[in-house]
Amino acid sequence: MEKLYKGIHKFRESYFTKEEDFFKGLSHNQEPEVLFITCADSRVDPNLVTQSLPGELFIVRNVGNIVPPYNAGRGKSSAIAAIEFAVLVLAVKDIILCGHSNCGAVAALHMEEDKFAEMPYLKEWLKICSPVAETINKYYKHLEGAKRQKVTEEENILFQLRNIETYPFVAERLNSGGLHLHGWYYDIGTGHVHSYNPVSDSFEKIVYKGDKDE
Repeated sequence: MEKLYKGIHKFRESYFTKEEDFFKGLSHNQEPEVLFITCADSRVDPNLVTQSLPGELFIVRNVGNIVPPYNAGRGKSSAIAAIEFAVLVLAVKDIILCGHSNCGAVAALHMEEDKFAEMPYLKEWLKICSPVAETINKYYKHLEGAKRQKVTEEENILFQLRNIETYPFVAERLNSGGLHLHGWYYDIGTGHVHSYNPVSDSFEKIVYKGDKDE
């Protein structure tokens, strides 16, 4: 905790002091254009990865970047409440569903039942993703190790995107062109972010125009 206290002091005395007017402006309201849904993993920092400022992303984080289907957890999920608020109140223009490499929640989809003996809530939460595990076991059972893990992580992203589309107010905005969905895969080890391309049915590395592709 000492490190966090020191960090708060450093933030207040240096960064905040220099940007005090900016933060005073933020204190009145928020107008983010992007809803960013990602994993609770401590290694994933949306603002750091996208180099965005406070107020630019409305962030939802949970174990496995999971979005319950609209009717599945209605009235009982903070994720659903956040999506509802972001779309209907904040009127975000884009929703990014971002998964990542070496995801523990995704790996848990392949764990044996007895491993969850002391984690009943995690077990129940991950049941939402049972179709992902079924897809892997049916179409990718020949894969093992890191390859199986990555494919599962990618399939999980696509599954959550489909779940988001079950929300009537999301579907309506998508159909009108006022909202766009993006599936991202963040590779922690390389720093690269890949975006799902429905045309090629693959995740392609995001390269900013003007930067050289490595």
